[in-house]
Amino acid sequence: MAELITAARPYARAAFEFAREHDAVDRWSRSLALLAAAASDDAVKRLIQDPRCPPSRIADLMAGVAGDAADGHVRNFVQLLAANRRLALAAPIADLFTAYRAAAEQRMQAGIVSAFALEPAQQEAIRAALARRMGKEVEVECRVDPALLAGAVVRAGDFVMDGSLRGRLDKLAAELAH
Repeated sequence: MAELITAARPYARAAFEFAREHDAVDRWSRSLALLAAAASDDAVKRLIQDPRCPPSRIADLMAGVAGDAADGHVRNFVQLLAANRRLALAAPIADLFTAYRAAAEQRMQAGIVSAFALEPAQQEAIRAALARRMGKEVEVECRVDPALLAGAVVRAGDFVMDGSLRGRLDKLAAELAH
C-alpha cells in the first residue's frame, strides 16, 4: 500500500495544484472520486491490468465514467494515467487529492468510535475540542463498537485518544504482564 501512495503522490499533487489554480477543486474532486470508484470494480481492474488493451481505450472508458464532471483537463489527466499504466492508482490519487484539499482548507476528518451511540451534543463537544486542539475545522464521523465496553476512541490525523474501557483493560493487562 505504501508503494501505491508513493507512486500516486506526484499525480495527486499535480492534479490538486492544477485544480486550485483553475478554481476547479470541486469538479476535480468529484471526477477523481468517480474514477476511483470505477477503478475499484473487478472487471475494470482486469481491463486496466491487461497489457493487450490499448491505453487510449482504457482512458476513454474511464473518462466516460466521470461523465459531465470530466472536462478536457480531467480527460487529459486520465489519458496521462492510462499512457503511464497508472490508472490502478485512481483510489490513492483521489484520497491524496482529498487530503491536500482538506489541508488547504484548514479542515480535517476525525473518527469517533464509541461503545454506545453519542448524542448530538456530545458529538459537537468532541468536535469543538478537537477543532481547538488541532487549530482546524474538524468534521467527525461516528460509529458504535460495543466491544469497547464503555467510553470512546478518537482519531484525528496522527492524534489518537483512547478513552475506552477496553483500552484501559488492555493497558492494565500489558502492565501486569511485565
